[in-house]
Amino acid sequence: MTPQNIPVHSPAVPAPETFTDPKAAVARLEELYRIATSYLCEQFGRALRKGPDGHRIRAFYPEVRVATTSFAQVDSRLSFGHVAEPGVHAATITRPDLFRHYLEQQIGLLLENHKVPVTVRASTTPIPVHFAVAAHSDMSVPQEGAADFTLRDIFDVPDLSTTNDDIVNGTASVGMDGVGPLAPFTAQRVDYSLARLSHYTATDPEHFQNHVLFTNYQFYVTEFEAYARQMLADKKSGYTSFVSTGNVEITEADAPLDPVDKQPQMPTYHLKRADGSGITLVNIGVGPSNAKTATDHIAVLRPHAWIMVGHCAGLRNSQSLGDFVLAHAYLREDHVLDDDLPVWVPIPALAEVQTSLEEAVAEVTELSGYELKRVMRTGTVATIDNRNWELREHSGPVQRLSQSRAVALDMESATIAANGYRFRVPYGTLLCVSDKPLHGELKLPGMASDFYKTQVARHLLIGIRAMERLREMPLERLHSRKLRSFDETAFL
Repeated sequence: MTPQNIPVHSPAVPAPETFTDPKAAVARLEELYRIATSYLCEQFGRALRKGPDGHRIRAFYPEVRVATTSFAQVDSRLSFGHVAEPGVHAATITRPDLFRHYLEQQIGLLLENHKVPVTVRASTTPIPVHFAVAAHSDMSVPQEGAADFTLRDIFDVPDLSTTNDDIVNGTASVGMDGVGPLAPFTAQRVDYSLARLSHYTATDPEHFQNHVLFTNYQFYVTEFEAYARQMLADKKSGYTSFVSTGNVEITEADAPLDPVDKQPQMPTYHLKRADGSGITLVNIGVGPSNAKTATDHIAVLRPHAWIMVGHCAGLRNSQSLGDFVLAHAYLREDHVLDDDLPVWVPIPALAEVQTSLEEAVAEVTELSGYELKRVMRTGTVATIDNRNWELREHSGPVQRLSQSRAVALDMESATIAANGYRFRVPYGTLLCVSDKPLHGELKLPGMASDFYKTQVARHLLIGIRAMERLREMPLERLHSRKLRSFDETAFL
């Protein structure tokens, strides 16, 4: 028999059922996912031990869907939690245990705003065996040819047709069955990113917090660990643990953290709170490609905000090393997102994030009003993809920088902001001037050492204070309509 007519075996699952209780709906999603993945893991282990037995093995992602018939206006301050127009909308779901709070919240808003039940059932999208076994440390999928059978003849493998950004990019269309998207990502897209996050950051997705700081220097990591230990020593801080590379977690301020033999590409650290409202720090390194990679994958976790706190070149002679730059606009010459988000799309500054950052600078520096302008400039940040831009002929690049009114230049900020805009994640940028190449002040070793000693701790603390302010904001204020189009998914 050819692979096309091999009989297919699937696990028995509960029939579709409607729910008016979000907790019960999510519990059913968890049950369906557990049945499906347990079956795939069991059958996969059996195939490795005994070989295939003449049939395909297939299990399906769970799905939640809602059907509405009214154009009635939703009385809600939220920019999410309701569908844009009548019809059937559905989302495939993965790892409902990981996303339990998010799913309960989003489904609860649907029930409240539309006054119709949701239906939970098995979808028609197969779960790739790679993703089903990902949570089992004692099991892995062998490379093609390593097993005694052809993997894709027996099990489903990742399918790029359902692992893309069509929904968030606004290019997805309603399926032939008339069902529109309910969530910004498909289950396969989420599974793909969860696997990539573990690979790039060497920490499990479960540890990521709702507020994410990005940096481009290891110096910030040392300061973040020191701050985390201070918070763990203060039992009233609300922080419960600190997670380092390799998922090493400590709950006491003086607990040891042994260095790892091999650092991941993007070392990541998590200062956790019980409700997930803590702070994650990602050292993305240098360059827009890394910035895009990190944000592409972290976006599926639906964080409440991400902020770049890195170093930049100051472009104005009036700036000094150590000054701060609060980005209120971006000149995008990084190019890595041009195919997903055209450069003509404006990336607006978000008032909620801008205010939090400015207030945090004022708090940490103890300056305010006109005096604050001595250490912080607000303006356009240019992001480029050439680290050695200073070595090129200057008239063209410098002229564009001048015409854009840019006050700082780096290689990550516009990418992070643009992906925040694309993924509907509130974003912001607070940079620190580490050199002024247009004015003869290059980042030489001695200057850099003094700069790092005096500024890194203060800069990081400002980012943390800003995140703590954002944490106190109501969701309807932080996740505003500025990041939502007129044809949006109901799920945030």
